[in-house]
Amino acid sequence: MEDLDSERMAAAVGGSPESLDFDATCLSVGSFRENRPDLTRLLVQPISASLVARLLALPEDKDQTPACRSLQLPSHEIRIVTMKVQTVTEYKTLTDVVGYLKGASFPDRYVIVGSHHHSPYGYSGQEWASGTAIITAFIQALMLKVKRGWRPDRTIIFSSWGGTTFGNIGSYEWAEDFKKVLQRNVVAYVSLHNPIRGNSSLHPVASPSLQQLVAEKKNFNCSKRTKCPDANLSSVQMQGDGDFFINHLGTPSLQVVYEDVKALEGPSFLSEALFPVRAAEIEELDPFFNLHETIAKLSGEVILQIANDPVLPFNALDIALEVQNSLKGDQAHMVQLLEMASRLRDSAELFQSDEMRPANDPKERAPIRVRMLNDILQDLEKNFLVQQVPPGFYRNILYRLDEKTHQFSILHEVWEQDKLHLSNETLQAALSKVLNSINSAQVYLKAGLDVFESELLGKN
Repeated sequence: MEDLDSERMAAAVGGSPESLDFDATCLSVGSFRENRPDLTRLLVQPISASLVARLLALPEDKDQTPACRSLQLPSHEIRIVTMKVQTVTEYKTLTDVVGYLKGASFPDRYVIVGSHHHSPYGYSGQEWASGTAIITAFIQALMLKVKRGWRPDRTIIFSSWGGTTFGNIGSYEWAEDFKKVLQRNVVAYVSLHNPIRGNSSLHPVASPSLQQLVAEKKNFNCSKRTKCPDANLSSVQMQGDGDFFINHLGTPSLQVVYEDVKALEGPSFLSEALFPVRAAEIEELDPFFNLHETIAKLSGEVILQIANDPVLPFNALDIALEVQNSLKGDQAHMVQLLEMASRLRDSAELFQSDEMRPANDPKERAPIRVRMLNDILQDLEKNFLVQQVPPGFYRNILYRLDEKTHQFSILHEVWEQDKLHLSNETLQAALSKVLNSINSAQVYLKAGLDVFESELLGKN
């Protein structure tokens, strides 16, 4: 296990120290992003939810216990609120801790495992501690194997991000610095962001291509002792630093967490905006660390399989099925989308049968064919990145807003607003984005099949 200083990072990504100037400090005075024109100059002063409740609640509601209810000023009452702001603009240094275990067969292909560490400038809760404990235990277990001469086939990068509470600054800055390299080389992102949020339900979230793998590992690792009932494995927007890898790189990603059932009723990413009066202690949620052990084993086995399988354990057909499931509905605009989704499914089925099976047979496995196959599986999800989406939605349209929404979130939002005032042009624009994504994925798979066919004809 090594720290990634400039020289070692360059070696990891296949360059030289001169070609990649890596600085562990993500945001500091003099950063080239410091004076970007897209940074707002509007002053913003965050206030707590409890203060909002006091300002907007009706007088008779002030003494009641907190509850989820609409807050609004009474029509007959005018309130003047004076706020004295004494904040001072100041630059602080945020640090990422990044290390890697170099792969033996495919060192230029990376499986990134991400957690985050406590920032002295932010909210001082314990939500970072579980992820740090799990990634540390996983590294220790791997190093025991490394001392006996073992190496993974693909490089595993371990990262503890800084500035997560301020908007995932550490992961964004690091990934933007190496974006071109990461676009080509990252295979998967495994998030260990705040994995213990409750103790009643295991909640795996994964890209469609990874759901089959996660489901297999979940069923193997779960037991009554660790409270692991049937979990609804889905692709919904997830918390934490996986955001850049999902929305800008189109990287297949996964996250396994324990949550309370009530927390799953609403959009999970909104929970980061809540500030509970008293956060539950880790020892209360998991006194014997059984939940930690389950997540460590489940995540670890997924990481090792992705890092070691000659053919990436990704399922292209599951992406096509997810697309079809996301287009269920009786809207008249669905016909063309469903036709394109059907073609995508046909191409995916052909790809799975004609290409995946021979490549998984050691007797028929040709290294160049396996490399080409993995490149297609690795980049398939990139076809579902769109440029503009409604605020709060992922650019990667394979991820839904929450568990209640089973359609493409971008279409669901447009249809809901269309009932009120949205123009037909807005609807057509959203439909076009989804159609183009599905068509792009279908053409991408078809082109891959043509390449394999040409290679086979050339050998004959």
